Amino acid sequence: MSLFMDITVLLDVPYPHLAVDLLNPSQEHERSTHKLKRLVQSPNSYFMDVKCPGCFNITTVFSHAQTVVLCGSCATVLCQPTGGRARLTEGCSFRRKVD
Repeated sequence: MSLFMDITVLLDVPYPHLAVDLLNPSQEHERSTHKLKRLVQSPNSYFMDVKCPGCFNITTVFSHAQTVVLCGSCATVLCQPTGGRARLTEGCSFRRKVD
């Protein structure tokens, strides 16, 4: 008998069941876990189309941009870097790009 079997026999407890299904985690759980500890590794970053509030020109911006992104036609600031994700300027609308 293995050590595990000895403990369950001594405690008179049937096999303990896990409270969480490890093969089928919920979307909320996958979203909250670290990007390298997910069942299938995936990045937190993405590209997005940002519409300028002044000239309505669309610019592609990385979600974790580390530099200030300006509009190509009117030079309006579209987003500013923070410690992680870039902060969009107020009034800018965005759409997440699909792969």
